[in-house]
Amino acid sequence: MTAAATTLSLQSDDVDVLAGALYAWCAEHNIKMRSQQGLSIASIAIDLYHAGHQTQDDLLVALHESDPH
Repeated sequence: MTAAATTLSLQSDDVDVLAGALYAWCAEHNIKMRSQQGLSIASIAIDLYHAGHQTQDDLLVALHESDPH
């Protein structure tokens, strides 16, 4: 399943968690969210969310541990 198809099954609260974590991670790493790198991080964040990291803090920790930057 692609990241785009996966996002269709998310609820509003899920999107808020993902967007908040993505915004924070990109700001911390000085990456534009609409850049290729930002889109790549978004895809990783969605995968991590579906893997069970379903709070913003947990998702940020998982992103840091996966070291996608």
